[in-house]
Amino acid sequence: MDLSLQKRLAAEILGVGESRIWIDPEAYERVETAITKEDVRRLIKDGIIRVKPEHSNSRARWRIRHEKRKKGKRRGPGHRKGGKYSKVSRKEQWMMKVRALRKELRKFKERGVITPKEYREIYRLVKGGVFESVAQLKNYIKELVKERM
Repeated sequence: MDLSLQKRLAAEILGVGESRIWIDPEAYERVETAITKEDVRRLIKDGIIRVKPEHSNSRARWRIRHEKRKKGKRRGPGHRKGGKYSKVSRKEQWMMKVRALRKELRKFKERGVITPKEYREIYRLVKGGVFESVAQLKNYIKELVKERM
């Protein structure tokens, strides 16, 4: 019982793929006799041939993965694509570091730990890339204050 012709004709008429065509199993004999498009149209009208609903991809697995990533899981080196600086570029890293250093430097000036002249000198050192971290800057200022006393 080959109904591929009827399926093909129904798919053409309904404008869907052949895989979405449903034929009533109890009316196979009637469908088998239909050989023209007009016959198939009549079967569609009678409800013997119908279109199956469209299926979309399930998002359940995505949701689970998304929740895990929010917790920081599945983000290791094995999951990363791109080069070393593709996540955060060198320029962005520099900007974040310099902004943190300048913010810390401003706090020291406002508290009166360093003089405006020292502030300016250290500001230039920050711009020159002398300090790697805020901790290094703090140590430098600590040494500067010790020398002054």
